[in-house]
Amino acid sequence: MSKDSLITVENLYRYYGELCAVHDLSFEVRRGEVLGFLGPNGAGKSTTMRIIGGSLAPSGGRVLINGIDILDQPTLAKAELGYLPETPPLYRDLTVDEYLAYCARINRIARAQQRGAIDSAKERCGLTDVGRRLIANLSKGFQQRVGIAQAIIHSPAVVLLDEPTVGLDPIQIREIRTLIREVANEHSVVLSTHILPEVQSVCDRVQIINRGRLVLNETIGEMRAKLQAATTLLVALRTAPPITELESIHGVQSVESLEDGRLRVAYDIDHDPSDAIVEQAVANGWGLHELTPERMTLEQVFVDITCADTVLPHDSDANPNLGPNSNPNLNPAQAGEAA
Repeated sequence: MSKDSLITVENLYRYYGELCAVHDLSFEVRRGEVLGFLGPNGAGKSTTMRIIGGSLAPSGGRVLINGIDILDQPTLAKAELGYLPETPPLYRDLTVDEYLAYCARINRIARAQQRGAIDSAKERCGLTDVGRRLIANLSKGFQQRVGIAQAIIHSPAVVLLDEPTVGLDPIQIREIRTLIREVANEHSVVLSTHILPEVQSVCDRVQIINRGRLVLNETIGEMRAKLQAATTLLVALRTAPPITELESIHGVQSVESLEDGRLRVAYDIDHDPSDAIVEQAVANGWGLHELTPERMTLEQVFVDITCADTVLPHDSDANPNLGPNSNPNLNPAQAGEAA
């Protein structure tokens, strides 16, 4: 475990009856890092977030928050956490100041330090001028700001944000994204979202979970390099030759016919066949009118990974030391919950 790691997840399992919703999950989130945590519905993402947040016990493995085991010392570990669920836990009939004062008390901030903590959270979240306004009268964007303020008021090491920009307009989204980056200067942030451009604009690292398993864990820099490496071309010809003729061009790996009449040409990244295709088109009168490098997007990566027909184990045979009843903290009511 790195000394800069504020979240450490080790060999995490979670069973609901016979269903293994989280399977042998391990990762770290370092100080000052924003982690984009992605996954399709039912992948185990929400279950993982709840385990990290301390509201759900794992069936196996452990979670450390700033080096503190959340099962062994839950009170100390949770003191290092701030959490904004998808629906902010706001009391709409309170003013912003009243609500943040309440949050300061329940986070056990010393009375002498409460005023300073409230003012600091308001300043960081752009709420200084709305302290006396009822939360119910604020725009959705400002309500999200209040939600983030309550998550950071006690200066936790880790902040968990679940879909923080859902339902906001484009200006509000930009403001909240800027705020998330500012929050990350002093905290580690885990951002759970379905908005893929948000991950690319805000996060330092992207992580995808599918069927309970971690299937991708890369920095945004590594992802950008991968996405920018175009290895396919879109080709449109007025008189297309047989596909085998195109496949014979040096560097071409395969040719796929698309529904709109164009061709997708996959090639070896070290042997770009663009010049050869142009030469052949001119020499043979194919009537080339489009030759476009096709850039992969994060959405394509997400779909390709999560739609793969990989069969993953969902029973106790996956680990002989684990089973649906391996953790005494499980109860029958939890067995019916969705991942």
